[in-house]
Amino acid sequence: MRPGGRAQAAIELLDEIIVAARDGGAAADTLIARYFKTRRYAGSKDRRAIRDLVYRAIRRAGDPPAHGRAALIGLAREDSELAAAFDGSPHTPAPITDDEVSTRPGVLPRWLAKRIDRSEHAALLERAPLDIRVNSRKTDRDAVAAMLPDAVPTPHVPNGLRLPEGSAVEATQPWLDGLIEIQDEGSQLIALAARARPGMTVLDLCAGAGGKTLALADAMGGEGRLIASDTNRARLSRLPPRAQRVDAGFIESRLLDPGREANVLGDLEEQCDVVLVDAPCSGTGTWRRNPEARWRLTPDRLAKLTETQSGLLDIAAQLVKPGGALVYAVCSLIEEEGAGQIAAFLARSIGFTPERDIFTPGRYLGPGKLLSPAHDGTDGFFVARLRRA
Repeated sequence: MRPGGRAQAAIELLDEIIVAARDGGAAADTLIARYFKTRRYAGSKDRRAIRDLVYRAIRRAGDPPAHGRAALIGLAREDSELAAAFDGSPHTPAPITDDEVSTRPGVLPRWLAKRIDRSEHAALLERAPLDIRVNSRKTDRDAVAAMLPDAVPTPHVPNGLRLPEGSAVEATQPWLDGLIEIQDEGSQLIALAARARPGMTVLDLCAGAGGKTLALADAMGGEGRLIASDTNRARLSRLPPRAQRVDAGFIESRLLDPGREANVLGDLEEQCDVVLVDAPCSGTGTWRRNPEARWRLTPDRLAKLTETQSGLLDIAAQLVKPGGALVYAVCSLIEEEGAGQIAAFLARSIGFTPERDIFTPGRYLGPGKLLSPAHDGTDGFFVARLRRA
């Protein structure tokens, strides 16, 4: 493909991504994969070049662009070679006019910029590393590192390895043998903060597809009771085959009905040694992995998320046994989802006390700790560990 053809393809993809972000559709990676599946004529070099153009345009625009052409014109105004591709020949974009709308450069949406520490802004647009967690029940980090020559130990967790971005992990023998899981080091730290041990009763209240559940299962050595619950049937259904691959068949799955969680969890009241609440959130801490997610968040959505988080904390509090722990985490750098949320919970809840000794990395923020890309090299997370009297 000529440069103009690549530019036109990028505009078409950006149009789809912008609409999906506005309407809650598929993620950019999914849309890009679908696009190329129906365009077999595009070679591997063309696909890489188009994908690069798309993500350069996404990372450049903090606010949602009006359309794909505006997004790419914004990039072209800073790239003369790209601007030359707008030549109007067949299958290429029309020439750029002086008065055309283009996106302004920005890291974050303007309404949100002041809510996130400025020192974190640039790091949110960097490419994220690829971290894996070694399944300690089956092997150790040194053995896996010997099988993956490009892997290096992560700095903060004992079973973490870091690989070059884009590594085909799922084609490796350690993956096929159930020795490793793809998991950011920050997520691994959250699982470690739970301090799950063999024989405990542990609930992962918002388990999703079970990434942290599997880490908890590893820490429990397959002994005890581990319950994974979620309101999303499709995501929760992905856990059993993942658990089978790593020999964690003792995990129980429970599908929750929003607003009627007690109907499914009532038997666990004051029974759990640990309840992990990895709550639905803005995802601001993971935007370097999904930069178009910045276009999905709105003030109304943030308000609904904080309301959901508050409700989940109240549900979890009833399930923690005396002396047990409630671990709260959000992959967010916004204070009202993290430190502010826990401060409000502590103000209305009797008998819970924040623990300071969560893990070594991160910075203390109110009743918990904040992990961030700029400071710790992990995805952004707020984590609090609360002990019940």
